[in-house]
Amino acid sequence: MTTRALVITSSILAENGQSNALASHFQSRAAERGSVEVTHRDVVANAMPHLDISELGAWQVAVAERTPEQQTLAARSDELLAELRANDVLIIAVPMYNLGIPSQLKAWFDRVLRAGETFRYTENGPQGLVEGKRAIILAARGGQYAGTALDSQTPHLKSMLGLMGITDVNVVYAEGLNMGEQHRAAALKEAFQAIDQLVEAL
Repeated sequence: MTTRALVITSSILAENGQSNALASHFQSRAAERGSVEVTHRDVVANAMPHLDISELGAWQVAVAERTPEQQTLAARSDELLAELRANDVLIIAVPMYNLGIPSQLKAWFDRVLRAGETFRYTENGPQGLVEGKRAIILAARGGQYAGTALDSQTPHLKSMLGLMGITDVNVVYAEGLNMGEQHRAAALKEAFQAIDQLVEAL
């Protein structure tokens, strides 16, 4: 049985980004495994503008009633939603920029977190509509933040995934990457080993 994995990368450093290195390692191991089919979306190389009222409004117009401009605007989100739904596992490779996620990644989330599509509001609060999927977060950081008050990134990502109904989430950290070559090498080695284990379990 083939597992379909959607890999989202978001480093502005392209091939020099450490989070992209984690994603590349995942993709290499997935290719070796043979039973994991990977789709890769780089939200920096294929960046989207910040969400604005025109695009948000286009979603709220019935498909048959959309203007050509609204059809084009809505197509961005529709494409991302179709891609998300077509995959079993979501891999989010994310660097930490100023204690948060890259704005390009936030732009992606802003288009897949759509009321009526991936979640709905109920009298008991929001309910996720994306079922049967899991996520793996591959987090690369220059310093050491996991488990501290400064790591607002992990709760933010888990909250956005949970809003859609994706609550089965594993996190792989590669931290202290700017704290000396020895520390960097050890952190990457540990992260790669954790990724290997997760790929084997897919």
